[in-house]
Amino acid sequence: MTRRGHEVRWLAGAPIAAELKASVKTDVAAFRRRHGYAPTLAVVLVGRDAPSAVYLRQILRTCRSLGISGRLVEMPGRASAARLRNAIVALNEDPLVAGVIVQMPLPRRIPLTTVTDVLDPAKDIDGIHPLNAGRLVVGYEGFLPTTAQAAVEILRRSGIQIAGSRAVVVGRSNIVGKPAALLLLRENATVTVCHRQTRDLAGTLRAADIVVVAAGRPGLITGSMLKRGAVVVDVGINVVGDKIVGDVDAASAAEVCSALTPVPGGVGPVTNALLMTHLLRAATAQARREAGREGGAPRRAASRREGGARAAAAGEAVRAADETAGTMAASRP
Repeated sequence: MTRRGHEVRWLAGAPIAAELKASVKTDVAAFRRRHGYAPTLAVVLVGRDAPSAVYLRQILRTCRSLGISGRLVEMPGRASAARLRNAIVALNEDPLVAGVIVQMPLPRRIPLTTVTDVLDPAKDIDGIHPLNAGRLVVGYEGFLPTTAQAAVEILRRSGIQIAGSRAVVVGRSNIVGKPAALLLLRENATVTVCHRQTRDLAGTLRAADIVVVAAGRPGLITGSMLKRGAVVVDVGINVVGDKIVGDVDAASAAEVCSALTPVPGGVGPVTNALLMTHLLRAATAQARREAGREGGAPRRAASRREGGARAAAAGEAVRAADETAGTMAASRP
């Protein structure tokens, strides 16, 4: 209950995530019985960005709880673009790895194309490859960016009316803002996208029935900027001091919103659960293709062992090459 008797509905992600994960856990067990191995999710982390580390811990915990193998590929913040590229190529070639995600943001000197130019679209379970992004735009089947999908899934599963509503997305990143706008449009909302150059942000927000905020700025949106009765999905995850906060000032927003996602505990849990559904889908598709090529489980298992060994050897070669390059660079006058 907030001041003046107004009560906001908190759109908690945990119940939705629990339902999704229960289904995935059952399906993973069936996958293991059929194929003889657990699907593996590889998470690539460059540097130690605090919000990324929080998200990473959640992903790995989710993997363990569902019987999925989680593999951390951690690189120092000074790692070169070439090293990152080679690591992704090695994961593409590793038959044990069904899905690959690269934690964002990358260091400023490493462009996103370092990842998108080499990541296998069949293992791109977070939907950042241009092929999957294009499929989203035209409405074809593909992997959706999970955070954007989670923002809309919370609305859908919470019974929020999307069709015919006026929705505003604050943020235009390729990872969250743009795909969230496209997914809302797919649900027949009338969508406006706001960004740093938007004039009169507050005026635009006051006309919105639904607001999705993914700007990466803590406390950017306050209650005074919102329409009374609006539904607000806060995608932001920011570490401020020793607290995790969103892009919305929750205290003031709760005074006027009809519904609001908490941070933490809103979009995050649903994002992680959806990521697991994508991984299982990718693993199933890859196993089906491999069975068609090789004609049987025994050969498939042997191929995976051999391929895993080759990929591990390739990874060692990448690390050795990187260390050699670093030694040579250090020896230059």
